[in-house]
Amino acid sequence: MILEIDNIELNYNQKRILSGVYFKNEIGKITGVLGRNGCGKSSLLKIIFGDLKPKYKLLRLDKKPLLKPFYRTGLVKYLPQHSLLPTTMKLKDAFFLMNVDWFLFVELFPNFINYENTKPKEVSGGELRVIETYLILKSPARFILLDEPFSHIAPIYMEKIISLIKQEKQRKGIIITDHLYEHIVSISDDLYLLKDGYTKQIKSKEELVDLGYITGFF
Repeated sequence: MILEIDNIELNYNQKRILSGVYFKNEIGKITGVLGRNGCGKSSLLKIIFGDLKPKYKLLRLDKKPLLKPFYRTGLVKYLPQHSLLPTTMKLKDAFFLMNVDWFLFVELFPNFINYENTKPKEVSGGELRVIETYLILKSPARFILLDEPFSHIAPIYMEKIISLIKQEKQRKGIIITDHLYEHIVSISDDLYLLKDGYTKQIKSKEELVDLGYITGFF
């Protein structure tokens, strides 16, 4: 299954944010989107998900236009930058409602083994990010949108999250953006840079230097 995003235009207060954006993602691949703060990466993911309406957009699934919000298809899950879970819901209930196995989670992240009856408001921001990223990735959706999944995550968890993303791409299409661009570059099958409202597909690290996104190699 192939998802194509085409001809997206978005204005805020008469300022053009996105203009003619195009890129694609498909099952079995990770598509990374890089860009400076304020360039429209989060807005782009919200448009794809369907909870932000731009001036123009065209989404296609296997070449067929998607005429209703993507989230209504049941094919997509979205991890925004803000917290997802109700602050007073026990974590075990959140896993139950999202049909995700709590015991498999604590097998991968044993430091959380005593958090079953804990509420989101009682854990740190980084811990909550791990939990919510896991829930989204392990959902039955075919496409996953991740907006800065590595934000505030401790190094002890980072490699496990990266491994999980690589594992889940075997059954899903994943679109990911993050300020930790080294990780995005390393895990992405296809890479785009969002700059001046447009997307450009990136084929090499040299292009990121030439386009002024980074000043040297890492």
